[in-house]
Amino acid sequence: QVQLVESGGGLVQPGGSLRLSCAASGFILDDDYTIGWFRQAPGKEREGISRINSGDGRIHYADSVKGRFTISRDNTKNTVYLQMDSLKPEDTAVYYCAADPLIYSDSFWLYPEDLELWGQGTLVTVSS
Repeated sequence: QVQLVESGGGLVQPGGSLRLSCAASGFILDDDYTIGWFRQAPGKEREGISRINSGDGRIHYADSVKGRFTISRDNTKNTVYLQMDSLKPEDTAVYYCAADPLIYSDSFWLYPEDLELWGQGTLVTVSS
């Protein structure tokens, strides 16, 4: 199976932290893939929040999470992480990881319907 599986979501108080994991199986997650994170809050559009571009490995963040979230990868574990700090209620959403071997740069966020691989999502709720 070619699969991405997210984990690490849950309930956290404002100002708290969570680390999400996205484990790849059935393929090797390396620099040939752009890998990133999306989220979708109730009543809102799906939002690309972070990615690591294939090839050059450049990291990008949406303005809404810049300075608070950190994306990283561990090739040994075939896993990508999203460290989320200083969480706010508006961060409440279902978080998805996605990967694609061909799509990169801004197209990764602009045309998410074209991405090859998606996880099932993990719910993050930020509330007191």
